[in-house]
Amino acid sequence: MEQVSLAPNFWDNPSEAERHLRDISALKSWIVAYDDLANRCGDVELMPDFVREGVMDESEVDKAYAELVEAVEALEMRNMLRGEEDSLGAIMDINSGAGGTESLDWASMLLRMYSRWAERQGFKLRLLDYQAGDEVGVKSATIEIDGAMAYGFLKGETGVHRLVRPSPFNAGNKRQTTFASVFVSPAVDDNIEINIDKSRISWDTFRSSGAGGQNVNKVESGVRLRYRHTDPDTGVESEILIENTETRDQPKNRENALRILRSKLYQMELDRKMAARNELEKSKKKIEWGSQIRSYVLDDRRIKDHRTGHQTSDIESVLDGDLDAFIKSYLMEFGGEI
Repeated sequence: MEQVSLAPNFWDNPSEAERHLRDISALKSWIVAYDDLANRCGDVELMPDFVREGVMDESEVDKAYAELVEAVEALEMRNMLRGEEDSLGAIMDINSGAGGTESLDWASMLLRMYSRWAERQGFKLRLLDYQAGDEVGVKSATIEIDGAMAYGFLKGETGVHRLVRPSPFNAGNKRQTTFASVFVSPAVDDNIEINIDKSRISWDTFRSSGAGGQNVNKVESGVRLRYRHTDPDTGVESEILIENTETRDQPKNRENALRILRSKLYQMELDRKMAARNELEKSKKKIEWGSQIRSYVLDDRRIKDHRTGHQTSDIESVLDGDLDAFIKSYLMEFGGEI
């Protein structure tokens, strides 16, 4: 593949050339990771001899072995992200549920949690749409997380997230349960072809609200896209609604809304294929949008994933974006199936 990239006419088709270079980079990353593990395995196998010779002590062997196990598990988890879409960035919708002010606050907490997770990974984050709550929190927000394997890591976050805590919004500080939903779709790039029937699109414009500077409410820069989608299997028609207020430039927001639409249609096709596969393989667990996936019980200091059983008492770290253990447990159990 590298020889092909050295050909004089390699850049005659720039998009094809860029795809070829990405493929080379992806293959190289696997080869480098495997070679590194193979070398470390060889080193660890020799260490008992060094201990017998007095060159090393057992604590050094234990440390090297533990680090090797951690590296092997990290590569095994990455192997669960082998779908074409797993390598893409992610578009995440967060919506408050029933529960009034409490739910609005919970949605804002989730937005912060995933934003902090993206920062920890060194990923870029863009706020595509933000609808503030009437008094506090967030009604809905759409963010794009740009980074290698962002969708693969976050695809298991789709579902309903349940919060239980003594509410700071009532005088008696009573224990209250509330919900917010998360939906994750792959941020499709130009190399993935998605057919959009433009006759099924309608547009509205509106004045943006929330953060954005002095001029944000003076022009109708916000766009609202409605797309009439027909299920290819059942013929049932539904509406996809997308709002974008990312910039003060209405044409740019229209472009962003179309890009989000492409991502959502791609996710719907992935879901349709997964449903068909699961129908054939009943033993495989199906994770559907709308299911309650995780509970955050703050007064009991317990966060539990209902699919994997993984839980922790370190609620502060999780709400500050430390989701790696939950992501890993989900991918290691279900990653090869979805």
